[in-house]
Order: sequence, then structure tokens, then C-alpha cells
Amino acid sequence: MKNILVVGGGFAGVWSAAGAVRAARRAGGTDEELRVTLVSGGDDLVVRPRLYEDDPEQKRIPLDRVLGPIGVRRTTATVTAIDTEEHTVRAVDRNGEQRTLTYDKLVLATGSKLLRPGRLPGIEHAFDVDTLPAAAALDHHLRRLPRRPQAAGRYTAVVVGAGFTGLELAAELHGRLHAVAGPEGAGEEVRIVLVDRADVLGPELGEGPRPHIEKVIDELRIERRLENTVASMTPHQVTLEDGEVIPAATVVWTAGMVASPLTAQIPAERDRLGRLTVDGHLRVTGVPDVYAAGDTAVAVVEGGHRTMQSCQHAQPMGKCAGHNAAAELLGTELVPFAPDPYGTCLDLGPAGAVVAEGWDRTVRLTGAEAKTVKEQINTLWIYPPVDDAEKILAKAGQQANGA
Repeated sequence: MKNILVVGGGFAGVWSAAGAVRAARRAGGTDEELRVTLVSGGDDLVVRPRLYEDDPEQKRIPLDRVLGPIGVRRTTATVTAIDTEEHTVRAVDRNGEQRTLTYDKLVLATGSKLLRPGRLPGIEHAFDVDTLPAAAALDHHLRRLPRRPQAAGRYTAVVVGAGFTGLELAAELHGRLHAVAGPEGAGEEVRIVLVDRADVLGPELGEGPRPHIEKVIDELRIERRLENTVASMTPHQVTLEDGEVIPAATVVWTAGMVASPLTAQIPAERDRLGRLTVDGHLRVTGVPDVYAAGDTAVAVVEGGHRTMQSCQHAQPMGKCAGHNAAAELLGTELVPFAPDPYGTCLDLGPAGAVVAEGWDRTVRLTGAEAKTVKEQINTLWIYPPVDDAEKILAKAGQQANGA
């Protein structure tokens, strides 16, 4: 019996498990020859790219509806240590019991996490949308704002970080805050402020879509505080580094993402985000029997570009890593990582969206047309089939994104 152990229950992990099962079945392998196990601390696949939206608790899919039909074993536990020489993984289950899992091939797909500053005065008062519990806490907070006494800043939100997540969240908060303030006759009190150290909005998005983004931000009356940052905060106000004090009941931190700390358990090269360097088949460089996928890995694509920490790359990385882990054990052909050409689709709330193509991010669609594409991505393309083994395994064989 050969064992493939997938660590992580996000998009990369789920598709790694499905990709491994598909490769094994196509090779004529049986469950007695190859066992695929996924270990994750939760019971759900969280649709993380949608956590900036309202009602985040609905943005999840039971893992058993994807893994169960294709015969993947699931272990609910939190991984604490990886020994690549012994081929073992240590984990703690929900009962606090220590468990040791063994593997012949390991796929590390534990994603990324928000890097919150540890010494910033008042950082404990900031919300985020990095995890389902965090996004739910923000959602509940926003819905309770009308119960607060009237005061300056009751319907003001300061979003720290004007990158992809910060922009999507700020635009979405325009509608979410008006939805709670409007019935109270307080729509005019809604105020959203974007804060970033950079001197432009969306520095990582490039120059292509920036003029449209800036136009929309202005139309939504979202204020900018660029080349600035937060010096301190309380439950009622934010003080910026330049001394400006902004009364605000809501602060959301979106700045800074790093790979899962479990990448440090793998004795291999990592980039500045902590991502493991992988080869063209997603094997971790210099570490036998270990693959990495999704936000824990950095692969080279399209003429030397490096993968982004995004669902767009996580899904095909997972499918490729899982396939190759099984193929290597069964002696069949490995497949190269070959995702769709890179593209950007940024949600801009009530102002629609912007769709750009390529690494130079040439704008192709804006407004309502782009919003339709974003809605298809968020509600169809990134969701796996459920309860149907044939459809799940068919999609596991498609490195291309889309329905």
C-alpha cells in the first residue's frame, strides 16, 4: 500500500487529492494499491476569495461532498510538524490527541495567512477577512452598527492595504455600509478610507487597470491616504503616522500575506513570502517525495513569471501536484504545470469590475460586463462539483480554470 498525504483543505489541497485519485484510476490502480488522505483542521472548503462579501458564513463547501465520492480519506487535525527524512507528519486532532501520519508522497497545500503587525498599538481592534471566522466577525460587527449610539465615525471604515483584497473590500463596503446605515437615515455618514504605504492604488496590479480603479474609487467617494500607515487605533478612532485622527468604528487590516508557517518545516529554498521553490512538476526542489501547491509554492510560468498567491494558480497547481505524486508512485507519466495565461479580475462593488489579461494587465472589460465575469468566477468557476465522482474527477483532469 502506497500513501499520498495531502496537507491542507483549501483549493490546492482538495484538487491535489482529486488529481491523485484521478491519476491512480487512469493508471488502473486500486484503493488497495494507493491510498489518498487529506488532513485539514476544518470540515469545509472555505471559498476564501469571496470572504470580502457579505454573509461569509455561506461561502463554504463540506469537504466530504467533494472528497467522499472519490474515496479520499479525511483526517480532521492540525499539523504541527513535518519530518521529511522519516516521511512522517505529526498532528493534533480535535480531542487534543497527538497523531503521527506517514507518507510515501506528501503534498503541502496549507495556503497563506495574513501578516498582522504584532506591536501596533490597538491592533487587536482591527478586523480582517483572511479566514471564515474573521470575516464572519466583521459581518456581525457591521450588522450591529445601527445599535450603537450616534457618534462620529459610527459608519466609517478604514481599510489598511490598497492591494487586491483591500480594493475589493473597500468597494464592497460601500454597499454593505449603506445597507445598514440607509434604513437609519444615516447614509450620508458612510465614509471609507483606504490607507497604504505605497504611493499608488494596487501597486501589484500594474499600470494597466489603475486609471479605471482610481476613477471608480473617486466615484464611490472612497478616500485615499497613500504614502501613509496606521500608527495606532482604538475601538473608536485611527491615528495615522502623519498625525491625522480618523473617527472610525471599523478598521479592516488587509496588508501583507505570507505562506503557511509549515513551509519552514521543509528543508528547502523559500522566497520572501515563505513559498517553497518547486520544479516544473511541482516537486519541492531538493526534497525527495514532497510536492507543494497553491500559496505555499512558487512556480515559474509564462516566460519566467512567478505564480501569484491566488485561486487562479492554486487550483491547477493542486491538480498537477496530485497527479504527479500518484504518477511517480505508479510509474506513469508526469505532467508539466501549464496553467491558463494569467489574468486579473478585480471586483469594484457597485461600480462593476475590471478584467485585465496578461502580466502587463491589459484591460479588456470594465463595468457591468466585467462584473458578469467576476460573478461567474465567484459563483461558478471556482466551485468544485459535489456529490458526483465522475464530474469531480473530470474537473481534476483540467488544468484550465473555468466552468
